Amino acid sequence: MIARITKIISKNYRILTEENEYFDAIVMGKVRRQDAPVAGDLVECEKIDGRWVIQKIIPRKNRLIRPAVANVDQALIVMSVKDPDFSTALIDRLSILIMEAGVEPVLIITKCDLGYDDNVAKKIQEYKDGSMKVIQTAKGSLDASIASLLTGKISVLTGQSGAGKSTLLNQLEPSFHLATQEISKALGRGKHTTRHNELHEVAGGLVADTPGFSSLDFSHISAGNLAEYVPDFKPYLHACKFNDCIHQNEPGCKIKEAVEQGLICQERYTNYISVLQLIQDRREKYL
Repeated sequence: MIARITKIISKNYRILTEENEYFDAIVMGKVRRQDAPVAGDLVECEKIDGRWVIQKIIPRKNRLIRPAVANVDQALIVMSVKDPDFSTALIDRLSILIMEAGVEPVLIITKCDLGYDDNVAKKIQEYKDGSMKVIQTAKGSLDASIASLLTGKISVLTGQSGAGKSTLLNQLEPSFHLATQEISKALGRGKHTTRHNELHEVAGGLVADTPGFSSLDFSHISAGNLAEYVPDFKPYLHACKFNDCIHQNEPGCKIKEAVEQGLICQERYTNYISVLQLIQDRREKYL
């Protein structure tokens, strides 16, 4: 039988079959030794002595380390217009990590009913004009496209604590209740209460609500590859004068030209340069 792992607590596994039935399962030691199973894995199972046993992990299309989820279709970056404040730096850093993992980023903007100034409105419009899918939500109203976005897919939620990730999921699936997060005014982030890896059924899809990508670790990304993970840079990649252009100070850079011509938002480029400098500074420390 082919099934998908939806929950792992210690050595106990919950699997979902293609017939939409849930069963408890255990894992053969040989499987755990080869590669530890994670939520989202498709697995081959066999019933032995009345128990379902996971015999093999089917090759993954991707695997996130933090959160530990496999075969992810998209990552929803949940960002509020205020309380906590809208942050393009966080959105852009998260989207880099998401794209580097082979996952599509989608921006969900919450709390639009609270109102926001022209500066935030301008930033939101720049994302709408860019390459990333953007959906705005407000209290008491939910864009129907969010539900259709989740159907039939494995999604990961990430973004600011306190931006309304749990509230969003509860609106989409009234029977669904995640532990809410408490905003820390001092740190501008919340304390996450997820205790284990689990995929929840929401709007016909599977959703992981975890502290995903919270470490913002770029140590595994090279300066030469970074631009490939910026959605708005895609049309201009590999068109520069020099093949090893990192779009910083080189002449004949098509990405810098696109920024000057207003084809790429200046803030996207500025945020890219800040991450590039983090990577370069790290390299200098290791030399």
